[in-house]
Amino acid sequence: MDPTGKIPPQAWMKKPETQKVMAVLLNAGAEARFIGGCVRDSILKRDVHDIDIATTAPPERVIQIMEASNIRVIPTGLSHGTVTAVIGTEHFEITTLRIDVETDGRRAKVEFTTDWTRDAARRDFTINAMSCDLDGNIYDPYDGLKDLSVGYIRFIGIARERIEEDLLRLLRFFRFLATYGKYPVSADALYACAELAPRLGELSAERVRTELFRTLIAPNPATTISKMIGEQVLQYVLPEATNVGRLRVVAWLVSTGVKFDNLEIDPIRHLAAALDPDISPQDVSTMADRLKLSNKDRKRILAITAKNPQISSKIGLQSLRKACFVFGADTVIDVALLSWGSDIAEHARLPQEQTATWINIIKTAQNLPKVKFPLTGRDVMDLGITAGPEIGEYLRQVQNWWVKKDFNPTHEDCVKMLKKLTNQD
Repeated sequence: MDPTGKIPPQAWMKKPETQKVMAVLLNAGAEARFIGGCVRDSILKRDVHDIDIATTAPPERVIQIMEASNIRVIPTGLSHGTVTAVIGTEHFEITTLRIDVETDGRRAKVEFTTDWTRDAARRDFTINAMSCDLDGNIYDPYDGLKDLSVGYIRFIGIARERIEEDLLRLLRFFRFLATYGKYPVSADALYACAELAPRLGELSAERVRTELFRTLIAPNPATTISKMIGEQVLQYVLPEATNVGRLRVVAWLVSTGVKFDNLEIDPIRHLAAALDPDISPQDVSTMADRLKLSNKDRKRILAITAKNPQISSKIGLQSLRKACFVFGADTVIDVALLSWGSDIAEHARLPQEQTATWINIIKTAQNLPKVKFPLTGRDVMDLGITAGPEIGEYLRQVQNWWVKKDFNPTHEDCVKMLKKLTNQD
């Protein structure tokens, strides 16, 4: 097949590591091209993070020629023809051209081939089937360039058949819609997704979570989440996500509206924003179990969705300082963003003064110096209190007093208060 387009050589193509890996493959008589996301994102002039290479060489041959050139190789997925070449900190996923000969909705048995068109035919979307060589010549057997230019996410072949081969493609469709898509959407694809959505339970929680998180941090998550709700897809993987309005606002605030320093677009925050404000801790825990969230993510989303801290645009500096000390600044910032998002979602537009107040709350929380309570259990025991629950209770009482005093009392002041509480003043 002849090339149908061209991109100028990219910075990632010119890296010595990239050049070396490609040279090893080509000098061994194999054909090799860049494939998938690195090509797609280069066309869109987006940052490229992962470099995938397709080749006609079988995986065992790839390992042989790489190791002969002193390139470390990880046998990432030999049964599917994939190895990873490592040079320094650079990783290159190299996959032998293949065709799927047997599928069950989760995994495929493959045969290797040297036919680029047959390899492209087994891929999910037209925009992912494009490849290019070191000179930037683009090979595009399914008009991916055209689809990419108009934001049309199109399955290769019949949508239902492609999803039945790998059910994860159903969720990937919506993720790519949120990341690259524009409307209107393929009616055939939506129909196939809705029809096969009840089978999403066959996928592992980890694969579902990964796709949902990638959708939530996409440039346009709310519109896509709304579409998933409307097509009765989301109910099978995330039925708790019903607050599309707040998600839309929070995603906009962080990505476009304000762009706070050191505030990343974050899937856990966006997930929390999409939940009903009155969701119970038990329901949040059930969701965390179903998605197999890490302990860190579980604790975080429970903290964000809890009834405390309550952050409103009327919060004073002392209360804000207290909330940051008790709950942590990161939690306070997340809760503030969700509260601000709820205000905008409810009222459409806020007075300029209120918007300025919300911005000030978040920036203040970001820049508050961390404070440390001066007392420890040793201070209590030095007064003759034996180890036990009394120590914690005395520390709690002094800490509450210290917080009410706006964190100003010194260690000496706190010891005096402790002595007063223990009748030793």
